[in-house]
Amino acid sequence: MTSTTAPAREFSLPFRRLLHARESGVFAALVLLFVLGVFLSPSFAQSDNLLSVGQQVAQIGIMAVGVTFVILNGEIDLSVGSTYALSAISTGMLISDGWSWPLAMLVGLVVGAVAGLLNGLAVVVLGVPSFIVTLGTLSVFRGVALLISDGAPISLSSSQPGVADFNLLGQGMLFGLIPMQFVIFAVIAVIGVVLLSRSRFGFNTYAVGGNQEAARLVGVNVKRVKLTAFVLSGFTAGLAGVLGLSFLSYVQGVTGQGMELTVISAVIIGGAALFGGSGTMWGTVIGVAFIGLLQNILNIKGISSFWQTVVTGLVIVAAVAADTWQRRRKTRA
Repeated sequence: MTSTTAPAREFSLPFRRLLHARESGVFAALVLLFVLGVFLSPSFAQSDNLLSVGQQVAQIGIMAVGVTFVILNGEIDLSVGSTYALSAISTGMLISDGWSWPLAMLVGLVVGAVAGLLNGLAVVVLGVPSFIVTLGTLSVFRGVALLISDGAPISLSSSQPGVADFNLLGQGMLFGLIPMQFVIFAVIAVIGVVLLSRSRFGFNTYAVGGNQEAARLVGVNVKRVKLTAFVLSGFTAGLAGVLGLSFLSYVQGVTGQGMELTVISAVIIGGAALFGGSGTMWGTVIGVAFIGLLQNILNIKGISSFWQTVVTGLVIVAAVAADTWQRRRKTRA
């Protein structure tokens, strides 16, 4: 009897882990949402539509990867939308001034990383709560973007040297089928998964988010972990901004307003705890996919963008409520 039940238990163990994973509920909701989309519109499940969804969520997804590290540390970054605009503006201005697009892109990425570094330094050195810091830099970075561009939009023409090649990052298709933006998102997501689940930095991130003082006592450099998380958040926001410019060939100082809320929503819906220490990168990917499919379904049905905002807000509240209920249940157990 023992010889037959033991293998069965070993075989069922991965399924038990999947069943009890925080992301399993979100994944189940994603599957149900997909089924609902198929039921509401025959064109929903067509490859063209799904690839379009992938392209639409790519920038949000890239930013969400970086923000995940910040939230798992028990912090928040409200400035990613402004960082997105600042990096895009910086890159666009340099390309317009005749810089080669790879060098201009590199500057845009550095701008994003520096913005994240400034946020991190204010949090770990000055001790200011990240909510206050990033609420302030949300305005500061936006203001800088408006100042350096003099409030004027920046448009790139394909007739400019190198612009056509630069546009391939945002508009190109891998094998003529898969949007390059989605490919870049997939690469960034895989890197995020490896960093979070297979590296010492990922282990330290969970330790700091779970109990900062305990992490410090066992030798974790708490300040370095948090600072790195903010730099990653700024870098991914800068990368998304560069891709946004490449896709539209257009950017202005107000670009990216409100993106921070969508990004944070994806991370929270994906199962990350607002107070840190709990969540996975796969959960974030699922959260990004959920928001993308939800918005796509609402668009297909012709639902007003105002109602889309209401629905997204209700989903966020439901996700946080479910997380709170689960935590209380574990505490009582």
